[in-house]
Amino acid sequence: MLTISQLAAYAGVTVAAVRHYHKIGLLPEPERDRSGYRSYNADAVVQLIRVHVLASAGVPLAQVEDLLDAELAEFAARVQGIDKRLRTEIRRLQDTRKRLARLAAGDHLALPASVVGYLDRLRGLGVEERYIEKERDAWILVTAQLPGQIDDIIEQKHRDLDDPDLVRLYSLLSGALDWSADDPRTEELADILDRIITRATEEGRTGELGFDDQFVNLLDTNTAESAPAAERVMQLLEQRGWRGWTRIERVPTKA
Repeated sequence: MLTISQLAAYAGVTVAAVRHYHKIGLLPEPERDRSGYRSYNADAVVQLIRVHVLASAGVPLAQVEDLLDAELAEFAARVQGIDKRLRTEIRRLQDTRKRLARLAAGDHLALPASVVGYLDRLRGLGVEERYIEKERDAWILVTAQLPGQIDDIIEQKHRDLDDPDLVRLYSLLSGALDWSADDPRTEELADILDRIITRATEEGRTGELGFDDQFVNLLDTNTAESAPAAERVMQLLEQRGWRGWTRIERVPTKA
């Protein structure tokens, strides 16, 4: 869990901005813990990044909440309306207009074209939209931390999709949000992950991306809380010799 300062840093805004978004209702304000502090999770980071991207693009704060909740067609219509009004303003707003126009494409909100293309490829494989949304939110977090590396990461992900094991993995993950913790398919999922990780390790493709421990814990916690079976899969993976989800490591062999 994150403090308000860590939340602001991950999203690239000031603490004052976070407090302002709390005040006007764009970002839910969590209850204080026993020590009197407020703590934030990955959902709060995603929400703050989306608000910040829209605000930075020139969307009036009074319209941000409606845009965040809008369906794609309504979202596009609202953005186009703002764009039309911006046409009458001075030249310095032209860059704002270009950024705003890109927001009408749904997944492009807070994501580069490379990640959007990867998500579209998953849709082509038949992956359910509910799971796509979970993966999209994870990529929003990763992109915000590694903007200079994300295109190379996604290029490798496309190559990985040539592996039938990974395609099967996604077909299982697509419906895994509804699995119970004791669903027998968790065993198959853990076996597939074991094979994929083992091959990647043997080929030297498991290098450190540079995430700090706090961020790794944030992503792992978000994954564990995403579905009833998620934590069980991580336990099964540890039985096969691997620990973690974002930063996968060998489980030390007992002497």
